[in-house]
Amino acid sequence: MKKFMLISAAALLVSTSAIAQTTVTTTTGAGHRATVQIEPEYRTKIRSYVTEHKIRPVETREKIVVGSPVPRDVELASVPSDWGPSLTKYRYVYSGNRVMLVDPETRMVVQEVD
Repeated sequence: MKKFMLISAAALLVSTSAIAQTTVTTTTGAGHRATVQIEPEYRTKIRSYVTEHKIRPVETREKIVVGSPVPRDVELASVPSDWGPSLTKYRYVYSGNRVMLVDPETRMVVQEVD
């Protein structure tokens, strides 16, 4: 029981710290790591863009989540330049009231913009 509580506490600590981060590390190509920094003002711009342009969410059988590939039949949209220079190499998909940044080469979701 004690071991279970320690594991549960550690898992909660890890998940809580991951939610608070604004930096995402992704693996690209031959094991290289790239860090994506989204400043709070860009997060606001992203949310405003989706609302103002009335972006329709995509519907998929599987839930689109960070770390999973986006299905091939889902069209990826180009990231507007006003979302920040560090994000223009990514594409995005709007699913379930969330903007998901996607690596266009691997179609892997690298970050959820909440």
